[in-house]
Amino acid sequence: MVHAFVLIDASPARVADLATELAGLDGVAEVYSVAGQADLIAVVRVRRHDDLADVVTRGIGQLPGVLDTRTLIAFQAYSRRDLEAIWELGTPEQ
Repeated sequence: MVHAFVLIDASPARVADLATELAGLDGVAEVYSVAGQADLIAVVRVRRHDDLADVVTRGIGQLPGVLDTRTLIAFQAYSRRDLEAIWELGTPEQ
């Protein structure tokens, strides 16, 4: 499974509608409106890298109001439980 975070710069008048449209795309698991370096972040979960390319270029990138995208591919996911286990073990410096 490939997990990615797509940071999206959007036309201001389209942010709310665009978020709804993004959430309806196959492969897009969640969409967040954010403050900072992007207007929206789409969480994409697909089986293969080729599928990710389709979601980003043929799906997200083609929607009206998308001005720019930056895709961050996750290497490894850590759940809260995983992070708590890491802290229980301590860091190498301890």
